[in-house]
Amino acid sequence: MASGLKKQNEKLNQPTKGDPAPYGPHMSEPSGASSIEHVLTVPESVPMLSLLGHGDSVLRAVETGFPDVDIHVRGNAITLRGKAGDVALVERLFDELIDIAATGQPLTADAVQRAAEMLTSSTRERPADVLTLDILSSRGRTIRPKTLNQKRYVEAIDSTTVVFGIGPAGTGKTYLAMAKAVHALQSKQVNRIVLTRPAVEAGEKLGFLPGTLTDKIDPYLRPLYDALHDMIEPESIPRLMAAGTIEVAPLAYMRGRTLNDAFIILDEAQNTSPEQMKMFLTRLGFDSKIVVTGDVTQVDLPSGTSSGLRVVQNILDGVDDVEFCTLTSSDVVRHRLVSDIIDAYDEWDARAARSSARGTR
Repeated sequence: MASGLKKQNEKLNQPTKGDPAPYGPHMSEPSGASSIEHVLTVPESVPMLSLLGHGDSVLRAVETGFPDVDIHVRGNAITLRGKAGDVALVERLFDELIDIAATGQPLTADAVQRAAEMLTSSTRERPADVLTLDILSSRGRTIRPKTLNQKRYVEAIDSTTVVFGIGPAGTGKTYLAMAKAVHALQSKQVNRIVLTRPAVEAGEKLGFLPGTLTDKIDPYLRPLYDALHDMIEPESIPRLMAAGTIEVAPLAYMRGRTLNDAFIILDEAQNTSPEQMKMFLTRLGFDSKIVVTGDVTQVDLPSGTSSGLRVVQNILDGVDDVEFCTLTSSDVVRHRLVSDIIDAYDEWDARAARSSARGTR
């Protein structure tokens, strides 16, 4: 192990062909009175390979994020050189990464970025506490929150009877709610899971789609089935559905029912009318929990129809045991471009709104 780290350190002391100029290691020696050096010793119980990542991917991510800090690795010692404030922040980042690696959780460049974002935000919560919160372990993988807002959303689901998860695509609203539902079922907190969606999408009408009613409805519910397959053994899903332990149905099928001992998820709630939202929320029975998810920027309702998800925020704000959790583009866990696309659309909408306001004056 020591010889491997020595070679690794020698490699770090040489420019790597193809490295972006601002991010390459040892671009320049920090200078000036404010420059300091600090040595961080990694506990023997934490393998350096786990901390630095395969091919030094984690180390490279730290260097990329903090190009003004010179980082040397030798054995289990990490030497940081740079301005005092930058060195202190990188030290805190490595402390968090060490704690994460100590749990056995694999580190990634994405985890480095998210930990750094949390450390530079106004929160007092530790990145290690956020990134190591296990929700569900299934099929060889563990589902965890990846951002602070996701952790708060998960904690709200634990502590509140009715939770609204509102945010753009890719922020994990539905996926995390599904993971909590499966965990609640497996730990016998509830007797069944009920998953529902309004069958309204992008202006399409069910009557114009081919097949039986089931054939028409299934495509709208497919994302819920996909999430189930990630969390439950596929061969057991038909059995659980046949027994009524897991139910996936259109929102219209909820009318007239009372759902006891159930974890109930309403997905794509921006496509409900205010009347449908009221109908759904009043299905809540004893020992049940409701999670409502949606994106108020992607409403597919006919023109002139108000979104029940938008209206309900004004109606239930301040009601006890109801919580609204907002996720943003910074919580997107898909391809990095998804966050940029969401921000670009938000900026375009803001410009259009300002232009419209000027036109009405």
